[in-house]
Amino acid sequence: MGHAIVTTGAKGGDANIRLAREVAAHLRLPYVPRGRASLTLLCQQHDASAALVAKSGTLILHTTAGDLFFHPSMAHLRLKNLRQGKPDHLVEALALAPGAAVLDCTLGLGSDAIVAAAVTGETGCVTGLEASPLIYAVVRCGLARFTADSPAVCQAMRRVRAVWTDYHTYLAARPDKSVDAVYFDPMFRHPFFESASMNPLRAAADSRPVSAAAVTEACRVARRRVVLKESSHSTEFSRLGFSSFTGGRYSKIRYGVISL
Repeated sequence: MGHAIVTTGAKGGDANIRLAREVAAHLRLPYVPRGRASLTLLCQQHDASAALVAKSGTLILHTTAGDLFFHPSMAHLRLKNLRQGKPDHLVEALALAPGAAVLDCTLGLGSDAIVAAAVTGETGCVTGLEASPLIYAVVRCGLARFTADSPAVCQAMRRVRAVWTDYHTYLAARPDKSVDAVYFDPMFRHPFFESASMNPLRAAADSRPVSAAAVTEACRVARRRVVLKESSHSTEFSRLGFSSFTGGRYSKIRYGVISL
């Protein structure tokens, strides 16, 4: 995605202006006062393809492909299922338990990281890496500020540490055997269905496939598991050395597992 700006909603407000300025400084992006211009016009005036908008105390990513919001919807449902004793394939793949340290190399909208944080609990540690500064800003703000109906979901969100970085750089700097599990969930090159709500995410996300070098580094950094999520018929598993799998028999996705 090209150049981006940071602004506020149409009503502005001191708190939103402060948030917008803080985000702009953190991401080294220009802060643009909203005034009376529409977001489309504001982007045109500043030759921007996207705008991070501080509104109602949170961030929204406005793009030509649509608006991206943070919401822990899928995590909420998955945690509800776990409380009812139902299995979760990611929890199984990562062998999650209270106190575990997990490195999510592809944070995205944070659903998997929230589930991991709930299962690993207060003594666990979940770090989510996001290469896209725009997705990172939206999700980091959401994790810190979103108020869910479920206290357990809120607590899990607050425990996820979001880091704006490329996972190659982060992995290279980590000591050997410093986390229990490393997880990769790259954007599918061929999505199962087109979803208007996912278009802004796809537009802003890092679409590069996982490299063999990254998997090698992940195996060095992890104590127990390295996991790759892909479509069930993907050739990425064999290319990257994943030969053990978990996932529903009829699911369109699978989790490749390297046990260490």
